[in-house]
Amino acid sequence: MIDLHTHSTVSDGSDPPERIPELAHEAGCHAVALTDHDRVDGLAAASARAAQLGIELVRGVEISCEHSGTMHLLVYFLPPGEGPLQDELIRLQEARDSRNRLMADLLAGLGLPVSYDEIQGEAGGMGAGRPHIASILVRKGVVGSIQEAFDVWLAKGQPAYLDKERLAPDVAVRLAVASGGVPVLAHPLSLGLGPAETAAVVAELVGYGLAGVESLYGRYSVAERAAMVALAGRHGLVATGGSDHHGRYKPDLQVGIGRGDLNVPDRVLDDLRDRIPARA
Repeated sequence: MIDLHTHSTVSDGSDPPERIPELAHEAGCHAVALTDHDRVDGLAAASARAAQLGIELVRGVEISCEHSGTMHLLVYFLPPGEGPLQDELIRLQEARDSRNRLMADLLAGLGLPVSYDEIQGEAGGMGAGRPHIASILVRKGVVGSIQEAFDVWLAKGQPAYLDKERLAPDVAVRLAVASGGVPVLAHPLSLGLGPAETAAVVAELVGYGLAGVESLYGRYSVAERAAMVALAGRHGLVATGGSDHHGRYKPDLQVGIGRGDLNVPDRVLDDLRDRIPARA
């Protein structure tokens, strides 16, 4: 089996990049993708460790897109070096850091004992996000759990929430293809739409170059996975899958197995490879 959706300390996970292939190896995976939010900094360390363990490290990244619901795009096989998407990721990283500074100021104004330096320290100096703030709030006894931190303070609509910059979906998909990557719609039910509306969104993204739909997702039920596999099939897309592992920030999701019932077959990776754009 494989796992095509994991996060490390480079974005909002609790495990260092090199730990991800170790966890994948322990779970029996033949390949694992590291898909940190808007960053590819951890791929070199993860790839080196994966090579030592004899498993494949798939170069990936997860991009937030502007939409009425939550839309994330997973991009696989993104080549190292320069490219349209790679350049945009640098700009998004700078925007993310600016947001973290503003959130630190907002937290201080709310009387919460979290500084910008603490946020950076919790994240290991890069890719800080709301889970790192939540972890600090738990450690300082402000809340009892990561989930409570989000429910009371950090989720959208709560006092300490600040939105982040996102790309338009068509821009994100086209940048991915232009850079040699393979774009996949992540956890499509997070769009918060009904079946017909979700299908319409997928159909639109196909027109821009979408290659797959994350159907075998760590938190989906058997019925939800079947529905998403069918959706991908109707549009000629690859039905991909992954755990969305974040370490202790999402303790119910483990690399390779999700909540215990995830099993993404190896052939999915071969199907994705067939969608790699031809390079000029």
